[in-house]
Amino acid sequence: MRIVVIGAGGIGGFIAAALARSGAEVAVLARGTHAEAIARSGLRVRGDLGNYCIPLRVITSEEELDAFDCALLCVKAHQLSGLHGGLQRLARAGACVATLQNGVPFWFVRRPPLESADPGGLLGSLFSDERTIGGVVHVSGHIERPGSIVQSGGLRYVLAPVAEGGAADEACTELVALMERAGLAPERSSDLRGVLWAKLANNVGLNAVSALTRLSIAPMLSYEPTRELVARLIGETLAVGRALGVVGEIDVERRLQYAARLSDVRTSMLQDVEAERAMEIDPIVGATVELGERVSVPTPTVATILGLLRGLQASFGR
Repeated sequence: MRIVVIGAGGIGGFIAAALARSGAEVAVLARGTHAEAIARSGLRVRGDLGNYCIPLRVITSEEELDAFDCALLCVKAHQLSGLHGGLQRLARAGACVATLQNGVPFWFVRRPPLESADPGGLLGSLFSDERTIGGVVHVSGHIERPGSIVQSGGLRYVLAPVAEGGAADEACTELVALMERAGLAPERSSDLRGVLWAKLANNVGLNAVSALTRLSIAPMLSYEPTRELVARLIGETLAVGRALGVVGEIDVERRLQYAARLSDVRTSMLQDVEAERAMEIDPIVGATVELGERVSVPTPTVATILGLLRGLQASFGR
């Protein structure tokens, strides 16, 4: 299976490097100085599989995407709309896609599509359930400098075809085998939506509060006012998930304890705030509010945080 990893940051770069080191046929779509550094000297990785440098094929043009059987979507969800031309090429070539991003993915609700996750239903129109692999990433990482990434937080990736019996079913089986051979810890789940929603709840709490307070996870959860705010956000998100039928009763305190294992990790939204770049606001927080409205579950705290995050992002570059 020919794999292209779209996005060579802390998540995508780490997966691509591990796959390449194990002999898989893999390339990365990347741009800018990071792409130039990888093409020139390979990708340097520091993480749970050790420290190494691996040559990687780098493509910088969307026109090359129709040569692959499976694309791992590792850019942030709100960046996918800017890749629509390349995704169209993948779709026309019959490729499968695997969503490995934070937030609610385009396939989670298709009719009507979520404006916060798939504006206008563009992605959903390209990739049916039968050609889509859903993924939940339990790994952290970031670009340390062009051509170099740092990864932490373990090796767990939860995967499943969105629809059994389609092309994605076979592709998922092969992808899991390739990731296992690469030393990663993929698992094929029969409860993908539940696993995804449980992680979403933590992302709504941890990412949002870290972005607004500029606190990493350890101090955020050790300070009672911010810990309480995170807990309220997680609780409201889980209530929406229960109304949707994707999760049962989940203890919020246990979710906080699970998050605390990440120690002093800086969330992806915090990294974006520090760099004054666009955050994953809509796929994570906006989608929670939108789905809450659909199932008539109030999310007052999440909605307030959504407004604050949008205001913060609007201030970037001023």
